Amino acid sequence: MVYTTLPRPASSATTSVPRRPVASPAWRHVDVLLIAATAAISALGVLMVYSTTRTPLAVAGDNPQATMKKQAVYAVAGLVAFVVTVFFDYKRYLSWAPVLYVGSLLLLMATLVVGRAELGATSWIQVGSIQVEPSEIVKVGLVLSLAALLANRKGAISGRVLLAVLGLSVLPFLLIYKQDALGSAMVLAVVMVGMLLMAGTRGRHMVALALVAALAIGGVLQLGVLKQYQKDRLTTFLTAPSGVDGSGATSANPYAATIEYNLDQSKAAIADGGLWGKGLFKGLETNLSYVPNQSTDFIFTAVAEQFGFAGSALLLALFLFVIWRSARAAVTSRDLAGTLICVGVLSMLAFQAFENIGMTMGIMPVAGITLPFMSYGGSSMVVDWVAIGLVVNVSMRRLSG
Repeated sequence: MVYTTLPRPASSATTSVPRRPVASPAWRHVDVLLIAATAAISALGVLMVYSTTRTPLAVAGDNPQATMKKQAVYAVAGLVAFVVTVFFDYKRYLSWAPVLYVGSLLLLMATLVVGRAELGATSWIQVGSIQVEPSEIVKVGLVLSLAALLANRKGAISGRVLLAVLGLSVLPFLLIYKQDALGSAMVLAVVMVGMLLMAGTRGRHMVALALVAALAIGGVLQLGVLKQYQKDRLTTFLTAPSGVDGSGATSANPYAATIEYNLDQSKAAIADGGLWGKGLFKGLETNLSYVPNQSTDFIFTAVAEQFGFAGSALLLALFLFVIWRSARAAVTSRDLAGTLICVGVLSMLAFQAFENIGMTMGIMPVAGITLPFMSYGGSSMVVDWVAIGLVVNVSMRRLSG
């Protein structure tokens, strides 16, 4: 009898069976550092709003903490909006982009009809006891709309697509211009350029776009499209004399003289802080409310006067960290759509921070742009947190299919 030896089955210990990679839950990849840095800026903003409003409120016989409490509520609302934004995959927002865009345009149109004028701009809609600023909301709507349009066209931006991008950007730009909110219009332009560059727009198209923009700006300045006070806000910083007591405001134009005075007080508050600052709730410029709109447009001066160069540098470091983490999310995104969203948010926040802080130092136009997460206001706070939510959303889903 012949015996044959059958091959023994390989043991489980020696058999190499390829395994499918198990995707870990998206929440494990949440950028905690980005959230922490943003929360730190928001917390400082609440504190600075309190420091700039407590004395005027007390003098008026009101609760010194009233404005601070509102800002704290806005910050909490922003966190809630952040959580909601992170919950859904950003791909869904891209599919909702047309609805978000049209909705924001309708809000901008409604502002022109029933909007409330404040600080020279008709940018707010009163909804009960809440003021809504549609020009803030449209920023996120534009970022998502451009990302949805450009996501499948990397390096293939035709003239027709470029015209579509311009159309999507110009419509809200014009509506915001009609509201005298030039700062928000500038932000939209920067967001558009940043996303076009990331989408791989050809160099000749960008040059042509720059030439058209230059001609448009020249025409606007020469043909009287801008009112005189609007020109003053954009150009006074170039010619404003140096002075810290208002004596330097020598312009014959009263509005330009007011801007010069405001810039003088702003620069005086920053200089007064020195290296380490006067200390929390201390400082002549802040306590006596010499700096105009200090809780909104000029809130950086409160940081500089109370915490000095050291505190200001720390705040700038936090902003740079937020920008770096946003750039990191753009680079590591699973697709071009996520990259474009992150670049749009990065462009928006970086330009606003640079322009606002530069404005307080007299090196940028007084354009009425808020300092992200710092300036008093509910709409800007919530929208800024939603923008960070989009970045975190992209980052946490970079490893999923």
